[in-house]
Formats: sequence, C-alpha cells, structure tokens
Amino acid sequence: MARPSHYPLELRRRAVRMATEVRDDHPNKTAALQVVTEKLGIGSRETLRNWVKQHEIDAGTRPGTTTEESAHLKALKKENAELKRANEILKAAASFFAAELDQPHTRS
Repeated sequence: MARPSHYPLELRRRAVRMATEVRDDHPNKTAALQVVTEKLGIGSRETLRNWVKQHEIDAGTRPGTTTEESAHLKALKKENAELKRANEILKAAASFFAAELDQPHTRS
C-alpha cells in the first residue's frame, strides 16, 4: 500500500469530501472515517483524519499552519541549515589561516 504522502491529491480531496458527506449518517466521526477509508482503500483512519484536519486548517475553519505556510517554513529551515553549514566552513577556514599566519615561516 502506498504511503499517505504518495496518494494522489484528487483522491485526498475526494476522501475529505466523502468524510464530510457521510459524517451525519454515522454515530461518530471515527465510524464515518472508517467507512470512507474502507470504501476508498486508504491505509488507515488516522491518515484520513490528518487529511480532514489539514483541509480544515487550509480552509481557515481550524487554527494551525496552512500547507503553503508549512512549505515556506520547511524551505526557510533548509536554507538556515545550509547557511549554518557554510558558516561552519568559513569559521574552520578562518581558524586555519589564522594558525598559518601565527607560524613562523622560514625561507630556504
């Protein structure tokens, strides 16, 4: 079975719509999610629960970070990590050159 992140976007959207539509036909949200996951062959109720939660966040009906904001934060974290690595390399180079300058050089 495919990992949840590899499901097609249209399947995710359809599953969220179906979960919303069948919610009132079942005694609780968990039962509704179970029916939809079985019908569509999705891995687990938790996968569908996460999709519904993210849909509510993106729609502004639930507090949290939207998908777009999340992607932007991920890109910023990656850029920050790259800058930290470059900074460490520069510090190492500066230490090396400082040590070279401190050593007496003799000409032969």
